[in-house]
Amino acid sequence: MSTSSIGLSDQLHDYLLSVSAPSDPLWQKLSDETVAAVGYNMQISREQAQFMTVLLKLMNATNALEIGTFTGYSALTIARALPANGRLVACDVSTEWTSIARRYWKEASVEHKIDLKIAPALATLDNLIEEGLSESFDFAFIDADKSNYINYYERCMTLIRPGGIVCVDNTLWGGSVANPDKNDADTIAIRELNQRLFEDERAESSLIPIGDGLHMGLKVQ
Repeated sequence: MSTSSIGLSDQLHDYLLSVSAPSDPLWQKLSDETVAAVGYNMQISREQAQFMTVLLKLMNATNALEIGTFTGYSALTIARALPANGRLVACDVSTEWTSIARRYWKEASVEHKIDLKIAPALATLDNLIEEGLSESFDFAFIDADKSNYINYYERCMTLIRPGGIVCVDNTLWGGSVANPDKNDADTIAIRELNQRLFEDERAESSLIPIGDGLHMGLKVQ
């Protein structure tokens, strides 16, 4: 997975970073460790992290959800943007990969803001709903198994407040969503999610060509 936004030349991407995405030694360190472990990078790009940081601060977000944590940079980004009393519920199934995340959260002094739930995300989200936490979150970020994207989206729309935002990652999927010859299960699931967001009367949506595509839905009802 590329660490730059889809469709940008290297030259234009370098310029974009130089004027809008401050250098982050932790991003580079975690990126290097992730690549060394899995052979390629699976974390959000620097420009996407900066966009999400500005968005969260603009919203004055306090409570956030993340579905899919892996080695933890997106959670680190969200937690940094939350106030001192902020809380991020992060959902993942892997203790191996999130053990890397925990080290970086500790290094960044944000581990106290992150409540990591090691369990299937749908079970965690359903538990939050059963606990009476519907409409109590400001922001949700979805970046997990594509086959469950719509299921995650529906739970998050229940859990976020009116005026809250759901962001879904990888929604351009390297351009595959626009290629009629690409019809694997993940591509189809992402197309279906994009269409659901576009048609959802509960939300105003915008598919942003940053990273590998970020589909953002503002809950209006």
